[in-house]
Amino acid sequence: MKVVTVVGARPQFVKAAPLSKALRERHKEVLVHTGQHYDRTLSEVFFDELELPVPDHNLSVGSASHGVQTARMLEGLERLLLDERPDCVIVYGDTNSTLAGALAAAKLGIPVAHVEAGPRYHDLRMPEEVNRVVADHLAAVLFCPTASCLENLRREGLGGRAHLTGDLMLDALRMAEAVAARRTGVLERLGVEPDGYLLLTLHRPANVDDPATVRRILEALRRCGEPVVFPVHPRT
Repeated sequence: MKVVTVVGARPQFVKAAPLSKALRERHKEVLVHTGQHYDRTLSEVFFDELELPVPDHNLSVGSASHGVQTARMLEGLERLLLDERPDCVIVYGDTNSTLAGALAAAKLGIPVAHVEAGPRYHDLRMPEEVNRVVADHLAAVLFCPTASCLENLRREGLGGRAHLTGDLMLDALRMAEAVAARRTGVLERLGVEPDGYLLLTLHRPANVDDPATVRRILEALRRCGEPVVFPVHPRT
């Protein structure tokens, strides 16, 4: 098969690393980077350290409102899919890149495979919830990381397309163990002990757009008494 994989954000690069490696053993993969995340520490570093192939195409959409960013992706992906004519399009998770990839492929009659399908927060005020629900309903094949995700899809009448496959993040973690082993001295530089700290990532609009919400989250972490390592996302 010829597969077009659409990625654009940090968690998608991590998930794509093990799947891309497996795909390329039997199929032709065309890797498309939408450019949703473009800061080196949110993009290039993952391609380098997880040995992801260099993207065949980069749409370079950059930052913008949800509507503008998604529209730019749709325009670029439609043109690209018409040129590549793949048998399938793979999308990951719940970002604007996920939505644009699923929508562009579905409108061209190309089957969509959604990896990490089925999570639900039941809150359509979250852009990510809108993205994942729409992508799930457009997809021809749904790959679920957990049994609860599979049950969510069954309740929505999508069980016939859904498969419980487990979480690619575990595969990515196993792949990255060798990378981590080479990064000696990191904990010493940060002044923390193994198994003696928390790692925080904080970037979703619902968590960081209101300073009062950010303050409550950080105050709760301060009260837990553990050292917190906080690599701050540019959006935060």
